[in-house]
Amino acid sequence: MSPKPLIAHVVNSLATGGLENGVVNLVNHAGLRFRHAVICMTIEGAFRQRVRPTVEVLTIQKKPGRDVRAFMRLIMLLRRLRPAIVHSRNWATFDAIPAAWTARVPAVIHGEHGRDISDPAGENRRRNRLRRALSPMVDRYVAVSDDLSHWLTEKVSIPPRKVITIPNGVDSTRFSGIGRSEARRRLRILPDHVVVGTVGRLDPVKDQASLVKAFATLRPTRPAALLIIVGDGPCRMELTNLVSDLGLGDRVLLLGERQDIPELLAAMDVFVLPSIAEGMSNTVLEAMATGLPVVATRIGGNPELIEDGLTGRLVPPLELAGLASAIDGYLDDAHIRALHGKASRHRAVERFDLAGMARAYENLYDTVLGERLSRSA
Repeated sequence: MSPKPLIAHVVNSLATGGLENGVVNLVNHAGLRFRHAVICMTIEGAFRQRVRPTVEVLTIQKKPGRDVRAFMRLIMLLRRLRPAIVHSRNWATFDAIPAAWTARVPAVIHGEHGRDISDPAGENRRRNRLRRALSPMVDRYVAVSDDLSHWLTEKVSIPPRKVITIPNGVDSTRFSGIGRSEARRRLRILPDHVVVGTVGRLDPVKDQASLVKAFATLRPTRPAALLIIVGDGPCRMELTNLVSDLGLGDRVLLLGERQDIPELLAAMDVFVLPSIAEGMSNTVLEAMATGLPVVATRIGGNPELIEDGLTGRLVPPLELAGLASAIDGYLDDAHIRALHGKASRHRAVERFDLAGMARAYENLYDTVLGERLSRSA
């Protein structure tokens, strides 16, 4: 057996999503001090194919709701793997905390990457009571934004000494050097079209419906504008019907789930994230690394990524007029698009480097294991 400590990353699945993208980026770009395995509570998912071969991926096949047998399978798996650290993420993997404690895993880290539509503000009292009750079993909480860190300490009442912020990172080389003309040619976009785009799971919390409605108000004055929506999810049919009802069939492309995200971003002129709740968006980081100005809602970690008026625009959530106005400002001014896009990429490269994120997690793992060793000595 390898003498390197094993980090067992527990996720709900490796389906397409921002959290999952962050985990794949971390295990694929981690250094050599640790081994890594990914445990999926439900199924593997589309991002499984992106995980490098040296990282083992395992599934628990948990059923919806309470599943005692899946909990026991997780305990037995952890006893077999004998990880040095279990690193669970978000509410969907909260069972991993007591499972790790039962399996006598030396250390537990729990990550908060964002919230779903059922509790967008993190105010669910039952969940927060359970978070506090299990906090003695957790060595560290990692939040991907200062906003989530403040929520953990101030609303959930986790001791500040246990909470650390590690922002998401982006592989800036993967989102640069892609020819805009070729990317647009593949999508049959004409040279005079100005493309507004978004990438993400089609989920109520992402609120792509507000983007479609805001875009519809711009059509009469911006006939050359196109909207590209990339992703799939439970809102796919709702959005399809909305596009049809608003008469936008010739101006909105619903591309579904795609693997060529760098090329699709390269075809865009403006990126928009209309979410109701957000941790720290990987797709915003990818758009920034591409060199796009970003219009996003002023929620969660978005203000930590976007400098309003310098790299993009921040608007209130669910406010169609403000969203439409921010988008329209970019449609009308190619110079400001280029200026903010250049500043956006510079910020992504300088502040949110993927290698820096990987080092921060490895330093955290070293610190937590060192504390455990000192307490057991």
